[in-house]
Amino acid sequence: MIELRGVIAGYGGGDVLQGIDLSVERGSITCIVGPNGAGKSTVLRVISGLLRPRAGAVTLDGEAITGGSTPDIIRAGIVQVPQAGGLFGDLTVHENMLVGGHVLRRDKKRVKRRIAELAEAFPIIGERSGDKAGDLSGGQRRIVEFARALITEPRVVLLDEPTLGLDPRASATVFDTTQMVQRLGATVLMVEQNVRFGLKLADHGVVMERGRVILADSAEALLARPDMSALFFGSTPHAGGANGRIDAPVRSSAGS
Repeated sequence: MIELRGVIAGYGGGDVLQGIDLSVERGSITCIVGPNGAGKSTVLRVISGLLRPRAGAVTLDGEAITGGSTPDIIRAGIVQVPQAGGLFGDLTVHENMLVGGHVLRRDKKRVKRRIAELAEAFPIIGERSGDKAGDLSGGQRRIVEFARALITEPRVVLLDEPTLGLDPRASATVFDTTQMVQRLGATVLMVEQNVRFGLKLADHGVVMERGRVILADSAEALLARPDMSALFFGSTPHAGGANGRIDAPVRSSAGS
């Protein structure tokens, strides 16, 4: 579905991504995890057109989207839900939803239909339609952000740190809402700092370190690896590299 091959990208002359190879399977939830500075969010920025790669290729269903503008990539079927604070707090829930349909503004009937459909899947869209987004709880705001991203009927939804700054109850809402996004037909690629949360939610997992993919497997298999526990959860490794590092890159067919 989405493939990155040999992608090199960064900021201000420094390369954050050091030749990324990554595949995302249609209809799946794939979660990218890794330490701070690994380049996880940079991958999403490259896919969504916010950052032009210096080298390499990005394709969607075999069609090149490398370096395309963000509006063109949205029209191709990819949308991104940013980190916390993506809503306009002074606008109502309905007005925020209309912002999500900006690229469809010439087709008002379609936007109206999509908002009605999404209100059925996410009742808060209808129940709090006239309320300012800034008056919603953290979990409620996340639901609106997810629903807004779906107005254009995207094939792929990119989630950047969806639980950032949320309490456990709101994080549980994010868990359920992400599953709803998948049930509505979208492929999900997410970056998540809460490793257990992200991999329990995902079908496939990708581990990044220093701008490279070092592991790709089913999420369940990654959670079961002793060296993953050492790297992210602070437990004593029974296998793998010293000092909790994962020394041997392992590739599997997951997400291909």
